[in-house]
Amino acid sequence: MKVEISKDKLQGVVNKASRLAGKHLSLPILSHILLTAKRGELVVRATNLDIGVEYTLPAKVEQEGAAAVPAGVFSAFISNLGSARGVSLEETKEKVTVRAAGATAVINRAGSDDFPTIPKAEGPSFLADPRTLLKGFRAVHYAGALGNLKPELSSVYVYHDGEELVFVATDSFRLAEKRISFKKTAASFQPILIPIKNVAELIRMLEEETEDIRVFVGKGQLSLEGSGLLATTRLVDGSFPDYRQIMPKEFKTEAVMLKEDLLASLKLTTLFSDRFNQLHINADPKKKLFELSAKSGEFGESVSALPAAQTGEAFKGNFNHRYISDCLSAVSADSVAFRFSGDNRPLLVGGVGDPSFRYLVMPMNR
Repeated sequence: MKVEISKDKLQGVVNKASRLAGKHLSLPILSHILLTAKRGELVVRATNLDIGVEYTLPAKVEQEGAAAVPAGVFSAFISNLGSARGVSLEETKEKVTVRAAGATAVINRAGSDDFPTIPKAEGPSFLADPRTLLKGFRAVHYAGALGNLKPELSSVYVYHDGEELVFVATDSFRLAEKRISFKKTAASFQPILIPIKNVAELIRMLEEETEDIRVFVGKGQLSLEGSGLLATTRLVDGSFPDYRQIMPKEFKTEAVMLKEDLLASLKLTTLFSDRFNQLHINADPKKKLFELSAKSGEFGESVSALPAAQTGEAFKGNFNHRYISDCLSAVSADSVAFRFSGDNRPLLVGGVGDPSFRYLVMPMNR
């Protein structure tokens, strides 16, 4: 293998691909990324067997070949080449020599034959704007559980509902739902569960994509194929809770406030929250009172009143302030609506005039 390639393009894909590589006691090859030069292209591949990616970059190929290099050291070296414009890669026996802007590294390589392939899911497919997928994933992925005790809760649930794609995630303490108008769907597909940790990687992969992505939904796998990109993730085999049954349909209290005011008030108040991140909400439409308060035996207490347009009954309840803060970046409207069904009942958060995003937060007991 002997290749010349743009340093910036190589760095971008190697940094993202190397995130998937790591220590694997039974398969050491998974700590590497595979470089394959062929027909004017350099293909960069990485996988942890749960999710895999393959990037294809234009390159000047003088000699075809393939080599697996340690992901961490190769990525770090390329990233620290500074203002270098081009990089040359040359495979010699058990080494890969990397040259750029006066710097040279001779990196130990591993055999390429043992490196896993990246399969493409077989099943229904449809075209999607990468911005659509990003909007859906970003709006909900933070609400999923981090552990693996209940894989279906450590996932983003995606399904097709008429002319909408629906993204949902929950850890049983809060739930986020994002609906996106999607008329391009040519084929319906069964609901799928994508592992949360893989969704985080898919977000990074999609961030710089500008052209439509073809999405393949297969048995146990999901693939995204774009210009120079193929990513395949494992899907969770399980059933997502019927969350629509727990979404409140009637409300006794509503408070509408500017998102900017709410964020400022949260920053002030939560400085004094306890180790459970408890935030107290006190709303009284008749008194035109809307307060956030927090109390800590170590630091003291804080109360912050903010202007809000309110209707309905007085309300008091306690919530985890981190759960409330987490969702606000997904609210695209300038104003936020808090809706309550009664004291110490769940809180429903949404943007004013934007029914596409709903966020449910369970109350905390004092």
